[in-house]
Amino acid sequence: MPTFVQIIEFIGTFAFAISGIRLASAKQFDWFGAYVVGVATAIGGGTIRDLLLDVTPFWMTNPIYLICSALALVWVISFGKELVHLHNTFFIFDSIGLALFTVVGVQKTIVLGYPFWVAIIMGTITGAAGGVIRDICINEIPLIFRKEIYAMACVVGGIVYWCCTLMTLDAMIVQCVSGFSVFLVRILAVKYNICLPRLKGE
Repeated sequence: MPTFVQIIEFIGTFAFAISGIRLASAKQFDWFGAYVVGVATAIGGGTIRDLLLDVTPFWMTNPIYLICSALALVWVISFGKELVHLHNTFFIFDSIGLALFTVVGVQKTIVLGYPFWVAIIMGTITGAAGGVIRDICINEIPLIFRKEIYAMACVVGGIVYWCCTLMTLDAMIVQCVSGFSVFLVRILAVKYNICLPRLKGE
C-alpha cells in the first residue's frame, strides 16, 4: 500500500501535469508536446531537489509519475472543452500541485537528515521549479519572477511545517497543515492582489 506521502506525491504530480498540459493546449501544442510540458512541470522541481540531495531522481525508480502525467493528458483531452469553461482551472491545479510538492520536498529532505533551513529551500524548489520549467517551455516569463506570491508561499509552508514539528504534532497533521498553508497563502495573495515590493530601476 502506498504511504500518505506517496499519495500526496501522486496527486501533486497529476495536478501539476494538468496545469502544464492546460497551458500547452492554450499554445496549441500537439499531444506529445503537451505531454512533455506536463511531465516537465510534474517532475522538474523534484528532479532538481534529488540531484542537489545526491539521491536518484524519484521518477527513475517508479514509472507511476510518468503514468500520472499520461493520465492527466488523457483527462485534459477528454474534458478539455469543459476545462476551458471553468474559470481559474489552471490556477487551482497549479496551487494544489505547489502545496503538495512543497510538503513532499520538505519531508524528504528531513528524512535524509538535513537541517530545516535546507528542507525549506528544497521544499520551495520542489514546489516552484517545475512551474519555472513549464513557463520556459511555453515561452512565458516564469510565474516565480512576476509580481504574484508563488515561491514565497512555499517558504511559508516550510516554516509552518517546522513550527508544527516543534509542537510535536502527528506527522500526517503536520503535512496537511503545511500543505494547506501554502494553498491558502497562494489563494489569498491572488484574491487580494498581495505581492512583494518591486525592485525599482533608475
